Amino acid sequence: MQTIIFNQQQSIFNRFIAEIRDTSIQTDPMRFRRNIERMGEIMAYEISKEFPHAAKDVTTPLGVASETVMTEEPVIASILRAGLPLHQGLLNYFDRAENAFVSAYRKYNEKGDFDIHIEYISSPSLNDKIVLLSDPMLATGTSIELAYKALLHKGKPKHVHIVSLIASEAGVQYVQNMFKDEPVTLWLGAVDEELNSKSYIVPGIGDAGDLAYGSKI
Repeated sequence: MQTIIFNQQQSIFNRFIAEIRDTSIQTDPMRFRRNIERMGEIMAYEISKEFPHAAKDVTTPLGVASETVMTEEPVIASILRAGLPLHQGLLNYFDRAENAFVSAYRKYNEKGDFDIHIEYISSPSLNDKIVLLSDPMLATGTSIELAYKALLHKGKPKHVHIVSLIASEAGVQYVQNMFKDEPVTLWLGAVDEELNSKSYIVPGIGDAGDLAYGSKI
């Protein structure tokens, strides 16, 4: 299993990572969503290099040009609701992709502990397709695991690209162990060291869904 971490290189991507972390910029939900969308676009560009390509003749007003183009379109699968801006960024570049959505939420008990619950899934057939499974935060890895298992009811992909912006070291290790024998590539914006007692990534960004779409009750 291959793991790519974007902020280990110097690029404009790192500015967007810094801005979604910055509490003074997080107060602008539109800017927060747009930064996540732009990071999705950058990641889509890099992921596209892993797709099969072939030469294609294109008729221009003055002749015929040969260009190397993708020969396969992915299915973009995102975890609601925090995954929507990232999904849109990926879709901006993979604009012919099919789409899938999975709802996952934390269900707390009286002790303050929680389990991840899957409540809804909408997806085309995934048999022998390339799937981009996106969730902006990879904390414990449980949401990705449950979403992936739910999507398997729609077919077995030939390759899965997991896309997250901020991950914890524990979450990365969990996912790497879970998919060690699977055709999976892990694409991450940054990896932080800690998870707090509520399983939030530290320093992280806070609650991505709330920052993008407002607080929930």
